[in-house]
Amino acid sequence: MTKPKKPDELEQQIGELTADLQRVRADFENYRKRVDSDLERAKSIGENKAVMKILPLIDILAKAMADIPMEISENTWVLGIVGVQKNLEKMMGEINLQPINVKLGDDFNPDLHHAVQFDEQSGEREIIAEILQNGYIYQGQILRPAMVKVTRK
Repeated sequence: MTKPKKPDELEQQIGELTADLQRVRADFENYRKRVDSDLERAKSIGENKAVMKILPLIDILAKAMADIPMEISENTWVLGIVGVQKNLEKMMGEINLQPINVKLGDDFNPDLHHAVQFDEQSGEREIIAEILQNGYIYQGQILRPAMVKVTRK
């Protein structure tokens, strides 16, 4: 038979159990936050990989659209491809995938541009001489920098 505990022993035991419960709750809350963070990070990585896989298709379609001969520009097949391009641009906007705005003569920015060729000329400024491949920003982060040729001016 166990002897009855004194009120201050009971209070102490209640305090210890309460402290244990608070620690368990805090540990569980930290675990839940960590799992949520890991899931969000995994989702983001998966989305980035999926978007990276469609960038070559976007590039090919953009190149095809830029090279349409004038004499077939009103052809129904060409107009269908133009419609596909417009739908693709709309979808890109919906998922927050934006092309990096690059123009010839812009200053070279290593954060947005990847220089694959460099003309050694004299000058103070490094500028974009040719755009070789479009770059893209996905959900506010650079997914792929624009591939450019740089010269000095």
